[in-house]
Amino acid sequence: MRFIGNLIWIICGGLLSALGWWIAGLLWCITIVGIPVGLQCFKMSSISLNPFGKEVVDEGGAVSLLLNILWIIFSGIELAVVNAAFGCLLCITIVGIPFGKQFFKIARVALMPFGAKVVRVHY
Repeated sequence: MRFIGNLIWIICGGLLSALGWWIAGLLWCITIVGIPVGLQCFKMSSISLNPFGKEVVDEGGAVSLLLNILWIIFSGIELAVVNAAFGCLLCITIVGIPFGKQFFKIARVALMPFGAKVVRVHY
């Protein structure tokens, strides 16, 4: 089921979303100061390429909290609101609910990515 969900996700825009995150991550990694932000963009591309079968685990501490506060101020709110809005739109229909739930997962990581770890779930 994860394979089919991820395949539909990639065809319907997941590949473009992941490509955008990769480009943003590469641009952020040009400067030394932007490397932590670039790494978070790569994390977002990982989960936006195939979100089915992955979960987000929080492993942050004090430094992660400070970085998340800066992230929220500069770009986290916009990314989280857009992903949450797409999730709400997809949850209008019964068929779109699984995809809407994945957008909510991406919105959670987009809001506070520092200290969050994306892990594969084995059933």
